Amino acid sequence: MSLVELSANRGVATITLGDVERRNVLSHQLLDELVAAIDRVEHDDGVRVVVLTNAGKVFCAGADLSERSADPGTGGRSFDLSELFGRIRGSAKPYVGRIAGHCVAGGVGLAAVVDIAVALDSATFGFTEVRVGVAPAMIAVVCLPKMRDADARAAFLRGRRFSAADAAAMGLISSVASVDDLDGAVDAVVTDLLAGGPAALAATKKLLRVLPTLDPAAAASWTAELSGRLFASDEAREGMSAYLEKRRPAWDRDNAGD
Repeated sequence: MSLVELSANRGVATITLGDVERRNVLSHQLLDELVAAIDRVEHDDGVRVVVLTNAGKVFCAGADLSERSADPGTGGRSFDLSELFGRIRGSAKPYVGRIAGHCVAGGVGLAAVVDIAVALDSATFGFTEVRVGVAPAMIAVVCLPKMRDADARAAFLRGRRFSAADAAAMGLISSVASVDDLDGAVDAVVTDLLAGGPAALAATKKLLRVLPTLDPAAAASWTAELSGRLFASDEAREGMSAYLEKRRPAWDRDNAGD
């Protein structure tokens, strides 16, 4: 039985974690299917935005401890969680998290690695690794850059659950919404993303990823080159013409949002 569902509509692909019975743990099968779904949307030029969400009351309960205890190394996998995170971070397409349930351990990393995440206000989060004798190692790569050091130390070392509002305050997710408002909040994010030029969004994701790694001189040179290349692009010409002519650009003509 499939554990991950993929659907697409009008440029938006939705990937749904569907192992409800096992709380969407990161088992071999779920990870394989999740990577396969990501590969499909990455190679589909018709997909401009990807929404990652869950069925059931748990977004993701982290590692499959039964598989991990049987194989303490990689859990029997040919790749690790950091590789999955790298695919999402390195994608030219924006990923939106619709976090409709609780997040624990690796699940927090999955919520944090997307570009924009909206969580259900009743969801709880937790870096619970220390309570089973390990550390939040691979997820720290995507979580630490978003967190204050004091918040990270308290959350990582204490291993306690905390609210979605606390997760937003820490910078792990973007915002929270009630059960009645969650879909509307996610739709508003998707509408905004569809209004951006595809190449511009890809360049912006690269900017956010690369710029923090550069020293000031290299940053100035790299951003000047990037800006010049973007302003000279066909996409920018269309975008600026649309703005001056008070019309939607070609990539946004099917977008019903304002």
